Amino acid sequence: MAMDSSTLYKLVILYMLNRVDFPLTNSQISGFFLEKNYTNYFTLQQSLNELIEEDLLTTNSVRNTTYYYVTTEGYETLGYFRNKIPMPIIDDVDTFLMENKYELRNEVGTISDYYRNANQEYVVHCQVKEGKSTLIELNLAVTNREEAELMCNNWKEASQEIYAYVIEQLSR
Repeated sequence: MAMDSSTLYKLVILYMLNRVDFPLTNSQISGFFLEKNYTNYFTLQQSLNELIEEDLLTTNSVRNTTYYYVTTEGYETLGYFRNKIPMPIIDDVDTFLMENKYELRNEVGTISDYYRNANQEYVVHCQVKEGKSTLIELNLAVTNREEAELMCNNWKEASQEIYAYVIEQLSR
């Protein structure tokens, strides 16, 4: 019996997330599917939503980015049905992840967000993570939302330089 395309998309998503040791974002998953012309954006979003409803994926949203994680049930499901994914698709996923692993990891490992504290200041929270380890984490109080947004937007580009500076200064 042939598998329907929706089920295949779900298995490929689970496979992708199983092959990396960090979450993937909606745009990263979409980038793969759309680059390979496997499906359209709306069908992919439906598959992602169904995986969440079926408790096979869980998400975490930071600012405008959604991060996807496989649940225990998702790993079990993939274990049962992994052999149903056609080998050329597995090869495409593996090649995509191998060629883009550094960029994918860097994207999801550099996180910034802001919130308002009890003093009505904005606190900018910036992190660099590698796998499950936090390399650096900063919380900076600023007076207005525009400054908080600017700092969050600049964190991805500036984080490596800031990290190196902090290490150098503290290692003297």
